[in-house]
Amino acid sequence: MKEQIISRIAIILLALVMAVFGVYHFIYPQNLVGYVPSFLPAAGNLWVYIPGAAFILTAIAFITNKMVKTAAYLLAVLLFIFVLTIHLPNFLYAGDPEVRQSEFINLLKDTAIAAFALHIASNSPN
Repeated sequence: MKEQIISRIAIILLALVMAVFGVYHFIYPQNLVGYVPSFLPAAGNLWVYIPGAAFILTAIAFITNKMVKTAAYLLAVLLFIFVLTIHLPNFLYAGDPEVRQSEFINLLKDTAIAAFALHIASNSPN
């Protein structure tokens, strides 16, 4: 029983982080639009709002304990896409050492959150 409570607290903490990330995408899209890969068609802030909405919906699913498995798998996929299309290229081709270090940290962060999401999905009954 104690492990279930600790697990639930961890999932809620992740949900709160995802909610903050999601809200940030809507409040400050101009800070994130530069990270949108150039191969995506120009759509203004749409490419920032979509992940923001996904983060908020994931948070809602985790907090309400509804569709957790689906939300967690989709979150993992989204974060792995970020790692492969944003953080890894930015890390590999950054000229500035500070940008390179920042992208390496972002790459590790998103990989870790994706791994936690996969763990949540694999252990969720719904």
